[in-house]
Amino acid sequence: MDLETLLSYKWSIMTPEFIILGVATLLSLLDLFMPKSVNRKVLGWIGFTGILAAIASLMSLLGHGPESILYDTFRLDSFAKAFKLLLLIGAAFVMLLAISYEPQEGITEYRGEFYYLFLAALLGAMMMSSSGDLITLFVGLELLSISSYILAGIRKKNLQSNEASMKYVINGGISTAITLFGMSYVYGITGTTNLLDMAHGLLALTNIQHIYLMGLALFMILVGLSFKLATAPFHMWAPDVYQGAPTPVTAFLSVVSKTAGFIIIVRIMMVVFFTTPSSDLPNSMPLLIKVQDYIAFLAAATMIIGNVIALRQKNIKRLFAYSSIAQAGYLLVVLASMSAFMFDTLWFYLGAYLFMNLGAFAIIQLITQKTGSEDISQFAGLYRRAPILALAMAIFILSLAGIPGTAGFIGKLNIFMGALAVQPAHYVLVSIMIATTVVSYFYYFGIMVQMFFRPAAEQEKIKLPIGLGVVIGVCVFATILFGVAPSIAFDFLHENFHSFSDFFQ
Repeated sequence: MDLETLLSYKWSIMTPEFIILGVATLLSLLDLFMPKSVNRKVLGWIGFTGILAAIASLMSLLGHGPESILYDTFRLDSFAKAFKLLLLIGAAFVMLLAISYEPQEGITEYRGEFYYLFLAALLGAMMMSSSGDLITLFVGLELLSISSYILAGIRKKNLQSNEASMKYVINGGISTAITLFGMSYVYGITGTTNLLDMAHGLLALTNIQHIYLMGLALFMILVGLSFKLATAPFHMWAPDVYQGAPTPVTAFLSVVSKTAGFIIIVRIMMVVFFTTPSSDLPNSMPLLIKVQDYIAFLAAATMIIGNVIALRQKNIKRLFAYSSIAQAGYLLVVLASMSAFMFDTLWFYLGAYLFMNLGAFAIIQLITQKTGSEDISQFAGLYRRAPILALAMAIFILSLAGIPGTAGFIGKLNIFMGALAVQPAHYVLVSIMIATTVVSYFYYFGIMVQMFFRPAAEQEKIKLPIGLGVVIGVCVFATILFGVAPSIAFDFLHENFHSFSDFFQ
């Protein structure tokens, strides 16, 4: 590639990525040369400012039509912009959590790394959302994964953190190998790594042996990415990693990393396998539609396992790990349904989940830091010690449980409607979703019983740090606003992203 061609590209569409890359590089240099006596929290505030600048630059790109550079390996379409917005907002909240994080055994000597590794992971997730090529998708996935492995074990003298990181690396490595093996089949049959070129080539696929290999590729990619999403039966790593990782990292894995996982699944599944025929007969059903029942089975198993095992948990972070598994099951219902408004439903639910889950993790971080324990009993009497904090946690829990008046309820309602709107309707899947949602009330409301009806072991009032206060305040406001006026979010979605009509262009 010569210099003239390189300069001809419209690099401005990568401005948010350049900002995050530049700030991550700046933080690593400052961390290297700053005297050890200087508090590294200032790096966190620089990182937070960088994320806000990336959000501002992304908002300035909303009016642009679909663009691609570097031979279509980097795309800026409506899908990329919509989901990148969620990633950046989630990362901004996580950065505030990280700035306020003060564990008992301390991470003072690693705090600089803590901030720029978050940005590196965020950059990987952003690259995945804009990727139009298997290679850039995979590079983005690995950048996110490797940064997350290190972040999970960043408390180097903590045994649980070490165990979390080791389990995460082993399971992540296995899932990466399986995903890559599946991708190699797709490349071998189509002869290209570009997603849209693959889709065009697969339309005319008639060789039954190649169709069989594409089925194997679909199976391996789905299994590999299911590890990343922590969906059953590939969820075993999640409770240990969620418990052992520092709380901001747990929040990052449960929201930003999960959003990135669904981004890559939609990018590959919808573009590549929606055009792949399921047999050598003319006008045969697309392969992705053919395996809908298997995805529905995976969704049902994930919802049941996540919600039922959560009933037995006493550790708040393990409980939220199983809650996160269950939420992944609800999101798989959207993929299994493949309704006309699949993208809208997925975007709204991931947005609602971002606010209600990060708000809850901000309070979990505060309580576990104050008490030095992650047992649910530490929430006893929270209403008497900090009434506003208890009410905020109650709002997040009600939203996670899907109670009317919250964003979580609207998100679940959209999933129900999507599953019932298609032909044939997924009545069994919807019934399982309703039943498991009712089961979730027992463990969610168990936390509320502790907060409002159990006596507190201590009477000392809880002081709220500024960073956590901002996260909790914004998340409470958004959870209620999108619960009582969801049209605000959907109007924004339709005005700026035009029903994702450019996804296949």
